[in-house]
Parts: sequence; structure tokens; C-alpha cells
Amino acid sequence: MKLSDLLSGLAENARGFETRVRKWQEEMEAKGDGLMASARRWQENAKTRQEDLNKQIQGYLDDASENVRAQWGQMQEGWDEQVAKTRAKAEELRSKAESMQAEDYADWSEAYAATMVSYAQQMQDEASTAVAAAAEARAKAEALKKSD
Repeated sequence: MKLSDLLSGLAENARGFETRVRKWQEEMEAKGDGLMASARRWQENAKTRQEDLNKQIQGYLDDASENVRAQWGQMQEGWDEQVAKTRAKAEELRSKAESMQAEDYADWSEAYAATMVSYAQQMQDEASTAVAAAAEARAKAEALKKSD
């Protein structure tokens, strides 16, 4: 499997995620408690999906050059650091918000969820750009192989 296939898969997953989030937001207003249980199940399954994705990425890296692996490692470290900082900040904000009255906390939680969805959409846009760049690079590499 090629890196471009991985990136295409990531972009497709991001589009699917965006669709699910949109549907989730609509259902949130209608279903409340049932939707919260669904969100918790989704969150529990997210770890499994992430582990599967990590295995897939590792498969690509196993076939990649040392230069690609080194650059990927540097990028991954930076991303992991940013995710950790975002989670820590979110937990800090959430703990402060929990002292609010129930209605205010609900409003805060909805605003936070909307912000995270917006952030995910920005990351989806970045993934789409990466998929396009990978496809272009793969096409150039194939053209160079044919011309040699």
C-alpha cells in the first residue's frame, strides 16, 4: 500500500467523520441522553481505530527510506506534543467550567464541541492538501521511472 493510498484513506475518514459530526449535532438536539451514550461509545472505539491507523502507518514506514522515516519521526513528535498540550488545556478549561451552573456548563460544552469540530475540519482540509500533494508526487515519481 502506498503513502498516497494512506492519505486518501485519511481524507475519506475525515470526510466521514465530518458527516458523522454533522449528524451527531442534529441528533444532539433531538435525543440528548441517547446521543451522549452514543458519543461515549464512539470515543471508546476511537482508541481502537487509532491503533489500527498507527499499524497502517507503521507498515508504510517499514517500506520507506531512512530519510522519510526520520522526517516522519520529527513530524510525529511535534504533532504528539501539540495534541498533549491541547488535551491538557482542554482539561484545565473543562475543570474550571464544571463549577458553572448547569445551563452555563451546557452552553460552554456545546461551544467547546463546536470549536473542536471546527479544528477537525481544518485538519481535514490539511489532510486533503496532503493527499493531493502525495498523489502529485507519486505521479511524478512514476513518470520519472518510465522515462529512465
